[in-house]
Amino acid sequence: MNSGASPVPSRQEVVVPPEHAKRRLDVFVARALPHLSRSRVQDLIEQGNILLNQKPVRAREMVRTGDVVSVQEPLPQPAAVDPEEISLDILFEDEHLLVLDKPAGMAVHPGAGLRSGTLVNALLARPGSLSSIGGDARPGIVHRLDKDTTGCLVVAKTDRVHLQLIRQFAGREVTKWYLAICRGVLEKSPVECTSPIGRHPVQRHKMTATPRGRPARTTFTLAQRLAVCSLLHCRLWTGRTHQIRVHLQELHHPLCGDPVYGGKDPRFTRPLLHAWQLGFFHPADRRWMNFIAQVPDDFVRLGVDTDELIRKWPRIPDPAIAGESAPSSGTLPARHPGSDQSDHDH
Repeated sequence: MNSGASPVPSRQEVVVPPEHAKRRLDVFVARALPHLSRSRVQDLIEQGNILLNQKPVRAREMVRTGDVVSVQEPLPQPAAVDPEEISLDILFEDEHLLVLDKPAGMAVHPGAGLRSGTLVNALLARPGSLSSIGGDARPGIVHRLDKDTTGCLVVAKTDRVHLQLIRQFAGREVTKWYLAICRGVLEKSPVECTSPIGRHPVQRHKMTATPRGRPARTTFTLAQRLAVCSLLHCRLWTGRTHQIRVHLQELHHPLCGDPVYGGKDPRFTRPLLHAWQLGFFHPADRRWMNFIAQVPDDFVRLGVDTDELIRKWPRIPDPAIAGESAPSSGTLPARHPGSDQSDHDH
């Protein structure tokens, strides 16, 4: 049984610095407090839990230099999430965090009509603590994968580690390599898709490429030609909901088995997307860590050559060695809009 501490109500005030003047209130708060997604900030504003100069205002209110923003984070409503003995494939674990290979068919946390069989149910049955920042329904959950997406996912055991990991996602210090099997063969490789992504105006469960959406960037490289489809190596530079799925649809090479963005296909039981490699700095000592989730069986059955994959992309390089800048963990980088905890990958 998990023995993590219960969340504690939080109240804080943030003074708007000159460089953040003339921003929307919800945008400023989401950047100043990276553990809050923009949608969560908007909810708090609507509930009267975020005040501007001690007055309730709307999310679109523009802030000015010297304004004082008061943020009250209420205790989450109790959620009946029962621990369940579910086997997990743990890739790494210490007193700070764990990294696992999530199987297909497992939702990350409970939701409407789903109270069991989730990763959270499994985590609660394990000994030790989990961070409380996500509330009772999402203990330890720093980021998510769609229910049918397999692969690497990191879980925080303490609030301190949780916040530091969120800052890494916000500062683009986390690197994610995915494998995707799509229809047809890319005419050009590598190819970069930068279409902005937003909520579909009619089908609200879907995302879509739209000029009004949020900036998104994915690099696709042909890794292997299969019988009637292609294996792609996908580098995510941003983290929008359903980003890979939407961008592949935009390129007219939808993900195989994706009923939402590519249509139903009886040959595939799920969207063939795998969070293959994950790299980040360990919050305790800033050493670079890289994790690889074994290529799933349904990929192998389609002829994926795992040895060739490792030969081409052996591991995510340490940004310091690769010459990429890595902000210090002691600084709060500008919020990366794609790091919302509410977002699915991808």
